[in-house]
Amino acid sequence: MPFTKIMLDAGILPGIKVDRGPFPLAGFPGELVTEGLDGLRDRLNEYAKLGAKFAKWRAVITISGEAPSGTCIEANCHALARYAALCQEAGIVPMVEPEVLMDGAHDIDECYEVTEATLRSLFASLYEQNVMLEGTILKASMVLAGKDCPEQSEVEDVADATIRCLKAAVPASLPGIVFLSGGQSDEFATANLNAMNQQGPHPWPLSFSYGRAMQQAALSLWGKDMAANFASAQAMVAQRAKANGMAALGQWKKGM
Repeated sequence: MPFTKIMLDAGILPGIKVDRGPFPLAGFPGELVTEGLDGLRDRLNEYAKLGAKFAKWRAVITISGEAPSGTCIEANCHALARYAALCQEAGIVPMVEPEVLMDGAHDIDECYEVTEATLRSLFASLYEQNVMLEGTILKASMVLAGKDCPEQSEVEDVADATIRCLKAAVPASLPGIVFLSGGQSDEFATANLNAMNQQGPHPWPLSFSYGRAMQQAALSLWGKDMAANFASAQAMVAQRAKANGMAALGQWKKGM
């Protein structure tokens, strides 16, 4: 029995990741494209029957040298839009995730330019594919300097740049935006989300869909001694969830 079906039957997986890759983009060394459209209609119909309510597709945009190329952005955004249209056809809510990676030495201004270009391309593609934005969720990366940049971004700068970028490129009809942590530290990801919500109200709710920033500390603790640290690791995840929940309301304070 497929792992996906086991998870759905157990009631654990109301949503599912349906993309494949990313893979190298032919003709553009160092750039990537996500695949998985072949056969996706049939897979989505099967997942919907099993109980899936939403799906996620992640595209990867790298900033390095002359990258990203317009071709890379366009290819990934076209795939995201086709996936979203197929999801809605199957009655599944699509989560579109065009992640601009933190890897690299780019500054916050370059990240802003690439993120805005990517989001503009994405929503143009969604429009062309007749995707209903009111039934779509954006999973976005924040606008911040690359992890190897000598001048790292402050919380206020990240909040200002990210909100300005979203308002420039994301239609107000979108029902919600959730952020990925993308390699940020736990507290930095929470602080950035909190600062953005404190600038509200915004046209869309801003929340979180963190992976590493929710789990990394707990997994590290649990891995040291699974039996002894099980309860402590669970408590740590609950604490991170509460902190980010407060940040989604703009009510988090450092040291809470």
